[in-house]
Amino acid sequence: MASSKLFTVVLLALFLQTSFGANPLYHICSNTDNFTDQSPYESNLKILMNSLIYKTPSSGFGVGSVGQYQTQQAHGLALCRGDVSPSECKTCVSEATTEILSLCPHNKGAIIWYDNCMFKYLHTDFFGKIDNTNKFSLLNVQNVTDPSTFNYMVKDLLSLLSYKASMDTKFYAEGELKINGESDKIYGLTQCTRDLSSVDCKKCLDNAIGELPNCCDGKKGGRVVGGSCNIRYEIYSFVRE
Repeated sequence: MASSKLFTVVLLALFLQTSFGANPLYHICSNTDNFTDQSPYESNLKILMNSLIYKTPSSGFGVGSVGQYQTQQAHGLALCRGDVSPSECKTCVSEATTEILSLCPHNKGAIIWYDNCMFKYLHTDFFGKIDNTNKFSLLNVQNVTDPSTFNYMVKDLLSLLSYKASMDTKFYAEGELKINGESDKIYGLTQCTRDLSSVDCKKCLDNAIGELPNCCDGKKGGRVVGGSCNIRYEIYSFVRE
């Protein structure tokens, strides 16, 4: 997508995050190639989008490529959060494909993230490669009272979940950790796109965990979200039962 690494820190309190509903968390448009109306690429892209709306909900993940000639091919990927239902997944992917065409008209590559899903497409094959270009973070602006201890526990939890996700067939893991033996807990989630290998999934997640000091040092909640994986922690339970 973009030629240089993009890391945008978006400052949001938790109550603002939860009020977004179905609105996108973030999106990035390619700044390289464009397509024209009624072109073969546009036709292939729309076929691809409809295919992924249909394919993704059953397992929460879908990939596809459409187009006979390389210069006209559209490659796409959709991923739903591991705890959402098939119906929620379908709704999210459907909204994502519609919204990204509105936000990035005529772009031959784009990516959009929601709470429940992400959708990415490009005119070149990107499957099986860690996306280190498209990335952003969200955080709770509230600070914890003991940042050093809290940061250590967050890293401990997410590192464990990074390993668990890389060993899981769906590349997804969630869990919790008591804070110093008290009733308070830290809740975490890790997830990768399933076109990656197990090794690259863990590498992607570990790199995301390494970004936390840059965005979320001593904060009560935060996430690092990318084109190949994402991590999140909060002091409240946010995963569906």
